[in-house]
Amino acid sequence: MEGISITKISSKGQVVIPLEMRKDLKEGDKLVVIRNSDQIILKKTDKFDKNIKEDLEFAKRTEAAWKEIGKGKYTKLSINDLIEEIRSLK
Repeated sequence: MEGISITKISSKGQVVIPLEMRKDLKEGDKLVVIRNSDQIILKKTDKFDKNIKEDLEFAKRTEAAWKEIGKGKYTKLSINDLIEEIRSLK
């Protein structure tokens, strides 16, 4: 995981990808949009089939984590500890 950022959807359904999240994207790049329950995943088309299984597994784990947070079950971690925790799940 490289980062978390917040954006919003416009009345026309448009979403701005924050600058820090699009460092390797350029105008005209095509993205695949994957919907998994409450999550939307954007993936560059040239990398889509290479990691789809990992992306879907990540989406499932993220959804489960949000459900736990919703139940009040969570642990407070620094961003560095969070990144290490996520890396250890692989």
